[in-house]
Amino acid sequence: RKAEAPRSWPRWTDRSLLKSFADPEELQRDGDPPLLSPRERRAAWLSIYRSSRCRMETCFDLSRCERNGFKVFTYPLERGQPVSETYSKILSSIERSRYHTARPEEACLFILSIDTLDRDRLSGHYVRDVDEKIRGSPLWNGGRNHLIFNLYSGTWPSYAGELGFDTGHAILARASSDSRTFRPGFDVSIPLFPREHPQRGGDGGWLRQDSLPPKKKFLLVFKGKRYLTGIGSGTRNALHHIHNGKDIISLTTCKHGKDWEKHKDTRCDKDNVDYERFDYQELLHNSTFCIVPRGRRLGSFRFLEALQAACIPVLLSDGWELPFSEAIDWGKAAVVGSERLLLQIPSAVRCIHPERVLAFQQQTQFLWDAYFSSVDKIVHTTLEIIKDRLSPHRSRSRFLWNALPGGLLVLPDFSTHLGDFPFYYLHHGYSPSKKFTAFIRAVSQAGSLSQPILRLIQAVSGSQYCAQIVVLWSCEKPPPPSGKWPQSSVPLTIIQGRRKLSDRFFPFGAIQTDAVLSLDEDTSLSTSEVDFAFSVWLSFPERIVGFPTQSHFWDAEQGRWGYTSKWTNELSIVLTAAAFYHRYYHSLFTEYLPAGLRELVDGLAACEDILMNVLVAAVTKLPPIKVTQRKQHKEGVAQRADRRFSQRQDCLNQLAEWFGYMPLVPSQLRLDPVLFKDQVSVLRKKYPSLEK
Repeated sequence: RKAEAPRSWPRWTDRSLLKSFADPEELQRDGDPPLLSPRERRAAWLSIYRSSRCRMETCFDLSRCERNGFKVFTYPLERGQPVSETYSKILSSIERSRYHTARPEEACLFILSIDTLDRDRLSGHYVRDVDEKIRGSPLWNGGRNHLIFNLYSGTWPSYAGELGFDTGHAILARASSDSRTFRPGFDVSIPLFPREHPQRGGDGGWLRQDSLPPKKKFLLVFKGKRYLTGIGSGTRNALHHIHNGKDIISLTTCKHGKDWEKHKDTRCDKDNVDYERFDYQELLHNSTFCIVPRGRRLGSFRFLEALQAACIPVLLSDGWELPFSEAIDWGKAAVVGSERLLLQIPSAVRCIHPERVLAFQQQTQFLWDAYFSSVDKIVHTTLEIIKDRLSPHRSRSRFLWNALPGGLLVLPDFSTHLGDFPFYYLHHGYSPSKKFTAFIRAVSQAGSLSQPILRLIQAVSGSQYCAQIVVLWSCEKPPPPSGKWPQSSVPLTIIQGRRKLSDRFFPFGAIQTDAVLSLDEDTSLSTSEVDFAFSVWLSFPERIVGFPTQSHFWDAEQGRWGYTSKWTNELSIVLTAAAFYHRYYHSLFTEYLPAGLRELVDGLAACEDILMNVLVAAVTKLPPIKVTQRKQHKEGVAQRADRRFSQRQDCLNQLAEWFGYMPLVPSQLRLDPVLFKDQVSVLRKKYPSLEK
């Protein structure tokens, strides 16, 4: 028998040995434009970004921020200068923020008015001669202390990432950031978002807080474009291999672009037919995992769409620096795959335990709502990340960025210790201090102490939990001398106010306890009411707990929000005329909210307590809590509120417009003491006087 010739390793295209999983057109396509090698791409990038080794210490003037704090200046728009709708939203977000300044000499950070979002030379939004425009500005200074936003960079065929102008020492906040050219600790990776993305507010996530999602119809889905040639075509061309038509749906279409028919392959017609059989939104709603492959660039709109839909993103985009990766732990909300290991994705996601799947879904909803649901949140997250770099010793920990309520709502200037915030008590075993500060606002024009405030001080100081009484004197005449004030068993401090309504929620250093009992000078409370309300607040330290309540509703006829003080079973506002809350909300009110909102409050009577309720509801996503009270107390407050009804309703609608949605949460809960109104001996009741 003749000796057999030694056989070489089988070729993948040898069908007699191994079936090919790729069409010949995919393996033998010579018409693709030549792509740059990684070394060539790196060289091209370095030729544009000469400051590739920039760090905050070397390319950022920290002294500008030490003088006036973290202030941001936006260049004034020049007449006739084209600005896209998306870039206008970004500029508006900055100008509405608490960091904006109109004086460049105060600024720590500068934002160009030139639209740099779309730097694809083939795009109609491409702005030319950027180099000449920025060099003529006396503020440019080689890009130092500048922040440049960019969504689209590079152009066909390589999409190498160049911006077409020398960015100097500027920080780049860009989508589709390549980890090879990304400067950690200096640049910021942002998500790619569409032109229709809302300015503020934004739609909520699709996973409801009080519903456990059932097992969804599909395990893994994708529906999108397939590129026949060029960069990004390899990954999307291979997606059809994992489609099984049952619990894994992977649909692509090559029917896009002007010349798609000239380049279509043998799969195009069948793919196009299958593509029309499924609705994209229906797939998002009914799938557990969503494939997010790279497109021409590393990022895609699909990423945010999957986050909102609670469809766990399965990322197939090698080298993509994920959005806000400096702060966000994406390992808790997404599955990061490899483009080269696409066929392993189905088995990998099947191995994830159901409890882990639910945790992933919950984290997608938190991240969407905290950082991505609006342009405001994307821009403010970018600014906060940069601000944290300026003071590392006073920056947010990674835990604060990745746990409710999110990094934007946790002010490191207030504290960096978890036990000082009202959000983390249950999770970390902390508890608020067992004392409260009574904070009384006095506005009487008589200049003398009225009988109601004297009785109020006596009742509050009689509480075993009262640590101190602070009176905010907001009258024209000076406060009475110390000898005129009633004697009490707790310290009494008088603070001279500026006669502004927003002063009520200023973070005064005199307030030393976690709990604040906010009171009007004519509020009528008994010691038992105060004690019981405080005991309730200790169980709900993140909420407002109090006595007089109001509610809001949508008036379909008027097309606006309505406000009512009528006695009903539903409530959404607890008036701060008699309410407990955490002192941290004073800091949020004064330092987190922009100055424009506080000016609105100062201009409208009886609006400050509504804004505080809106703020707390926006932070916690929870309603306030009403506690037992004497009926005459409610009626007195209701009559006083009715006189200012019109102003309160106007305030409510202006706040809803400012936030972009209505944060208030309705509730029908009231908490009473044990045995309240029960037909038992009063000796068995802890608070019998509440029933009188």
